[in-house]
Amino acid sequence: MTSQVSSPSEQADEAVVGEQRKPAGTKDVRRLDRVIIRFAGDSGDGMQLTGDRFTSETASFGNDLSTLPNFPAEIRAPAGTLPGVSSFQLHFADHDILTPGDAPNVLVAMNPAALKANLGDVPRGAEIIVNTDEFTKRAMQKVGYATSPLEDGSLDGYSLHPVPLTTLTVEALKEFDLTRKEAERSKNMFALGLLSWMYHRPTEGTEKFLKSKFAKKPDIAAANITAFRAGWNFGETTEDFAVSYEIAPATTAFPVGTYRNISGNLALSYGLIAASRQADLPLYLGSYPITPASDILHELSRHKNFGVRTFQAEDEIAGIGAALGAAFGGSLAVTTTSGPGVALKSETIGLAVSLELPLLVIDIQRGGPSTGLPTKTEQADLLQAMFGRNGEAPIPVIAPCTPADCFDTALEAARIALTYRTPVMLLSDGYLANGSEPWRIPEPDELPDLTVQFAQGPNHTLDDGSEVFWPYKRDPQTLARPWAIPGTPGLEHRIGGIEKEDGTGNISYAPANHDFMVRTRQAKIDGIEVPDLEVDDLHEAKTLVLGWGSTYGPITAAVRRLRTAGESIAQAHLRHLNPFPRNLGAVLGRYEKVVIPEMNLGQLATLIRAKYLVDAHSYNQVNGMPFKAEQLAKALKEAIDA
Repeated sequence: MTSQVSSPSEQADEAVVGEQRKPAGTKDVRRLDRVIIRFAGDSGDGMQLTGDRFTSETASFGNDLSTLPNFPAEIRAPAGTLPGVSSFQLHFADHDILTPGDAPNVLVAMNPAALKANLGDVPRGAEIIVNTDEFTKRAMQKVGYATSPLEDGSLDGYSLHPVPLTTLTVEALKEFDLTRKEAERSKNMFALGLLSWMYHRPTEGTEKFLKSKFAKKPDIAAANITAFRAGWNFGETTEDFAVSYEIAPATTAFPVGTYRNISGNLALSYGLIAASRQADLPLYLGSYPITPASDILHELSRHKNFGVRTFQAEDEIAGIGAALGAAFGGSLAVTTTSGPGVALKSETIGLAVSLELPLLVIDIQRGGPSTGLPTKTEQADLLQAMFGRNGEAPIPVIAPCTPADCFDTALEAARIALTYRTPVMLLSDGYLANGSEPWRIPEPDELPDLTVQFAQGPNHTLDDGSEVFWPYKRDPQTLARPWAIPGTPGLEHRIGGIEKEDGTGNISYAPANHDFMVRTRQAKIDGIEVPDLEVDDLHEAKTLVLGWGSTYGPITAAVRRLRTAGESIAQAHLRHLNPFPRNLGAVLGRYEKVVIPEMNLGQLATLIRAKYLVDAHSYNQVNGMPFKAEQLAKALKEAIDA
């Protein structure tokens, strides 16, 4: 869905409860400027769908938002167990926000496991809505509850709403020819209806979605819509929910434009399509399914009308091999994967370095090593991207900072690959891939011109005056070699992994030639034009917090908190990780302290220390979850005071 917003402003990430009023009805309506909701249940309870629908309606209403889906790696994790809990957190507000929020104001727990797995994140005084039907003795024992938390006083510090969601759903659907088990599956729609009433969310979009999703099963569509409406009506009529809440649209948070909610993987997909159109090249994706990158393959496969070709290969090596072949044939070539796949693709990435062909390698990082944590986020592939190939095989590395920024970063990756004839590594991660936020849909004339010129004829004159084509004769500005499409008359040339002779492209084992080619390939990467690093420093601070990738939101939220408290701190965020911006050394030299938060054990900090001899302080987390703003604010305050 899209929505229109008006003029820009910048506001704090944190906010407070507003006024309370009483409308024409019988229940109070309290105005808030933000709220954080977490839906939690079994991985089969539809929590991701519930959260996604609530998010879509929130986006259409015009709020700023940020989401955090969190689910098990197993396709169907053991029901009723702590490892099987799936959750979806949504932070939405009437002002500019940056993160999914540190702690939920509202927890919807569909069973005892969901309550126990998430209660530690819920602050005292928050609202907890529990499905009492699932709190059976056996279900509670499965997660270690000796007594019912709904009755033993352990939840007295919270605003508890016991709701028999399953029973109410089955009762609402008794007119339908459904078994009890079939009817119970709609309890997530009942919960969605209840929360939609509580927060005055639109309903038309969800009902339209359900009709479309179950178009071939109209009875199921009708049942889900009935459950959804029943949840809404329950909120309206029950005495347990005496207050509903309003969060106004974020009408002053963004530049004028048309907005839609978008996830990182969807933004990447759209960015790749836009890049192919701007380059006037067919888009080719050679890929093998792997969490959390598979959504890009799924999405691009839907867009054959834009000249997109997708190939689901038998393995990671075949996927990148096909993509590199497509690059040789003149396509904008892409391969998508996660960390384990990058390891398998490393030899072919090295081949692309040797062949000097444009290729986009998109790594949606996840927890490792090996299979690791497939559905959890991490930033631990940076050094692999920089050095994870045999020999001297340098490639550019860039990283988006928000889900919406994935669109622009895809265009930038294509610019570098096409201009400099090189593979490019784009490092997103699971947090960005699955999370979502509002994205302003750009106008076509705002997109960069990525047009390329293929080689058309001879480019070198021999001593005897004859004109020939040299495949490794370089552009003096970019050091890029010509892109010669197979079948072009007179442009026959060798390809392969053995070292080439400068200019001619002939096979060469000459030591001096290899030394020259290695240094030339490195110089080409070092010479890539990237924008200078921008620094947000309001008061000539002595401490700089430097980040990259998905830490942008939590870092910026933490910096806002510190500045609100009167602290002076500067912030900078890297998109280009190889090569670094040319002014990075000068920026680092202006500060007494440099703090680098990362979701790894200090990989960017290692690179910064090695290249600039800066005693950067590394602050690290590798628990599969993004940083919390309060956690970072505390760590940065300690760094300022040290």
